[in-house]
Amino acid sequence: MNKVFTRVLLALCSVCLISTAFADGVDDLKQFYQSTHAMRANFKQTVFDQKGRKLQEVNGTMLLQRPNKFRWDYQKPYEQQIISDGRQVFLFDVDLQQVTLRTVDKVLGTSPAALLAGGPNVEESFRLTRLLDFEGLQRVQAKPIQKDSGFQVVIISFSQGKLAEMRLVDAFGQSTHIVFSNVEVNPNLNANQFLFTVPKGVDVVGE
Repeated sequence: MNKVFTRVLLALCSVCLISTAFADGVDDLKQFYQSTHAMRANFKQTVFDQKGRKLQEVNGTMLLQRPNKFRWDYQKPYEQQIISDGRQVFLFDVDLQQVTLRTVDKVLGTSPAALLAGGPNVEESFRLTRLLDFEGLQRVQAKPIQKDSGFQVVIISFSQGKLAEMRLVDAFGQSTHIVFSNVEVNPNLNANQFLFTVPKGVDVVGE
């Protein structure tokens, strides 16, 4: 189960920063990076295999505070935490009693997580395309320029200017669908929520 979460870790990072409609595509994305400093939401994540069969479904909450701080708490049915303090990213699997440690630079890289960095240079890593609206949602497609990013495509959807859904397909053909609810833009967040202390007796795996 830890492998499934690890594969989607980078994708989860990417969606944190995008929660406004793309009325003018890339221009709106750049404007968003200048105006959004924090975010809070609930989410439901479903992972499918290449044939569309459900592999996993989990609920949780997420927090974001720029630059590079985020927290994803998977609550049911698999308890895990993905926390970045701005320098390091901790993936804590409660069932396995194991923490995977990575630096923020390695998590961002040239993967979809590079969207987390924000700024006008986003087009250096992704080809952004405005898609037709679907079921009342405004959609944007992001394709990585480098072939070794680990993901084929990421599609982000918005409803009335707020983040609604995210769909991505990884290099193995598996797809992940994340539905967001109770989205709050620029809430007041406690900095301590982005700190992580390794529990006693838990194994730590680093790179």
